[in-house]
Amino acid sequence: MISPVRMNEEKVRTAYEILEYLNDNPNAQDTLEGIVEWWLVERTVKQQTLAVEEALSMLAAERLVLARKGLDGRTHYKLNSRRQRKIKLLLKRR
Repeated sequence: MISPVRMNEEKVRTAYEILEYLNDNPNAQDTLEGIVEWWLVERTVKQQTLAVEEALSMLAAERLVLARKGLDGRTHYKLNSRRQRKIKLLLKRR
């Protein structure tokens, strides 16, 4: 186990992300810059994509955001202007 006594929480999380990447890609090797740019950013983007997808699903279910299939086959999201008053109240309470 990585000793959290020597490292703050962010450093420990980063160390585990590096280990997870190496575990998933045991033949990988890179420079510091490559690890930051490719390994960690890639993992962050994947995690963020999932979180954003779940958030958009929730917002669409609440009809705060409208989801429409575009001609390109992808879903496009936009503000539901009919719910803007409720959105402003939600944001104010935050």
